[in-house]
Amino acid sequence: MVMVAQARPSERAEFIKRTYTHLAGAVGAFVVVEFLFFQLGIARFLANVFLGGGRFGWLALLGGFALLGYLASNMAAKADDVNAQYTGLGLYVVGEAIIFAPLLYMAVAFSDPTVLPTAGIITLFLFGGLTAVAFTSGKDFAFLGGILKVGGMVALGLIVCSLLFGFSLGLFFSFFMVAFAAAAILYKTSNVMHRYSTNQHVAASLELFAAVMLLFWYVLRILMSSRR
Repeated sequence: MVMVAQARPSERAEFIKRTYTHLAGAVGAFVVVEFLFFQLGIARFLANVFLGGGRFGWLALLGGFALLGYLASNMAAKADDVNAQYTGLGLYVVGEAIIFAPLLYMAVAFSDPTVLPTAGIITLFLFGGLTAVAFTSGKDFAFLGGILKVGGMVALGLIVCSLLFGFSLGLFFSFFMVAFAAAAILYKTSNVMHRYSTNQHVAASLELFAAVMLLFWYVLRILMSSRR
């Protein structure tokens, strides 16, 4: 198993190409699944189930998604079989589509129609800029790993407490999570070069996809809050 950092330049270039092609494919698949959810009425159903269930509905959704994300990520990262990696990526895309459906339904039904495309464009530009920084700086952003673990646990604890006790985290928390997602993109983009082997492009794309969707979630929440 050859690590990307030790691979020949042509192999590194091919790995990066495959990783970002699969990332684009995952985003495209997410869009298709959400389109089908809206066309078939599934998005409205999920919104009614989880929003109608109040904070406990969101808590159940959060718990189920966290479990699915953990299983999918581990399946993709630890499997030598490419088919198993694809299964992990596919599960994660569907999981993201389910958790996003209620938020996207609210954005479409109750918010400014420009919110969704604006959030998508902002996310794209932020991701592109952060990716350029990670690749051109030559830095290994592995030091962000510990910070992200602590920040992730704090954020998860605040989210669970807000759902259990019924208080709002507000815009400040959303801006904090945008910064957290930006750090995650730097960290995971750096990992693409330093922590993966040349046959783990699917697993690498899953990690990047998770960070991009986290960024999109909180950019969208900020825009929805500012345009009510």
